[in-house]
Amino acid sequence: MKYHVSLAGRNLVVEVDGDIVRVEGKEVAARVERVPGTPEIRVTISGVTSSVVVEAQDGTIWRLLDQGAIREVNVEDERSRHIRLLAGPGRTVTGPAVLRAPMPGLVVRVLVAVGTSFAAGTPLLALEAMKMENELKATGPGVVVGVLVAAGQAVEKGQQLLQLGPPAPGG
Repeated sequence: MKYHVSLAGRNLVVEVDGDIVRVEGKEVAARVERVPGTPEIRVTISGVTSSVVVEAQDGTIWRLLDQGAIREVNVEDERSRHIRLLAGPGRTVTGPAVLRAPMPGLVVRVLVAVGTSFAAGTPLLALEAMKMENELKATGPGVVVGVLVAAGQAVEKGQQLLQLGPPAPGG
C-alpha cells in the first residue's frame, strides 16, 4: 500500500509491501511495534530505534509526541488521496452548486434532505465504488436544494447527486 506522508514541510511517498518498506523509492529496513497498554510506538528504521506517542488521530492527521515535541503528520493512503483529488479543493458554496459522483458506483445512503443546512465536513452521501464505501462530505457550509438520487441507485462518474446552495443568512 502506498502512503503520502507530510511532516515538517516534507512530502514523502512511503510504500509498504509486506515486510518491504520503500521511502521515495528507496528500500529501507523498517519495523513498527506497539507497546501494549500504552499509546507508545517503537519505530526502527535502518537499525535506529525511536519511540513516539500517538497523542491523537483525526482523519489523516496524526499528532505525535516525539522527544517532548508535538509533531503533526498527515498520512493519506493512495485511494483516499485519489478520491480527494477527484473531488477537488474545498470551498464555500456561494451560489448554486452540484455534488457529482467522483467515480461510478452505487448510492448506499443519502444522508441529507432538501432544506438540510450543513457545515464543512458534514457527510452528505455514501457511495460504494470498487467494493469500498466512500462518504462524500461537504467542502463548505450550505443548504441542500435538491436530492437527485436515491439509495440503491447506480451512478456514473460525474453524475449529479445533490444540488447545493449557499448557507441561509445568519445561519
